Amino acid sequence: MTLKDYRLKREKDFNLVFKNGKRLYSDSLSLVYLPADSLKAGFAVSKKHGGSVKRNRIKRILRESFRSFMPELGQNFFFVFIPKISEDYSLKVFKDDMRRMFRKGGFIR
Repeated sequence: MTLKDYRLKREKDFNLVFKNGKRLYSDSLSLVYLPADSLKAGFAVSKKHGGSVKRNRIKRILRESFRSFMPELGQNFFFVFIPKISEDYSLKVFKDDMRRMFRKGGFIR
């Protein structure tokens, strides 16, 4: 399966996660998660981060970070990642913060 199969896309699903989900925080990210019947991830990047080119770059970096953890994630959850506004966004920072949050939440086997 590819990452596209694991994408959270529908507004209904995002609203469900935001309304009923629990939250974890790190220096560069907020994570909202909800137990579900499958593993899916969504990325919410607001216009406060900049123009469409910058927002899409942030989403690409977040997707790549999440993709690297997919084999380690045991349970089925809906995850929504919300980046915090910053001058610089890097793959290393997002990966480190995701690892920290996944461990804190007990998602990594």
